[in-house]
Amino acid sequence: MSGTVTRLTLRIDLPNGARLGPGKVALLAGIAEHGSIRAAGAAMGMSYRRAWLLADEINRMFLEPSIFTRHGGKSGGGAGLTPFGEALLACCQRMEAAARRALAKDIGWVEGMIDPGFAPAEKASKAPAED
Repeated sequence: MSGTVTRLTLRIDLPNGARLGPGKVALLAGIAEHGSIRAAGAAMGMSYRRAWLLADEINRMFLEPSIFTRHGGKSGGGAGLTPFGEALLACCQRMEAAARRALAKDIGWVEGMIDPGFAPAEKASKAPAED
């Protein structure tokens, strides 16, 4: 297992059909860090269009918007998190940390049972298809 780390992800499927998962949380964190939807998306290897569509979806999921934008001008454009967006990001980060703590023992057990010779299907060499 050289260089790889077990990763736990949290996705919340809300009753209104919206989903809040690691991609949207990472985008919120990226916008907070970079001050730009474009830069946050680029840091994630995502096109500006995809990042903008996710940001728009995040803003429509809740009663309050999470992301604000500033149009260009002398000081240039950009984006940031609203107070609700900051609270949402902090809440998601707390939930992820609590889940990691609560599941640490079980994750450790699962890691101990890993077959080091296993290769996922997309990485495994092509084998004859089974019927």
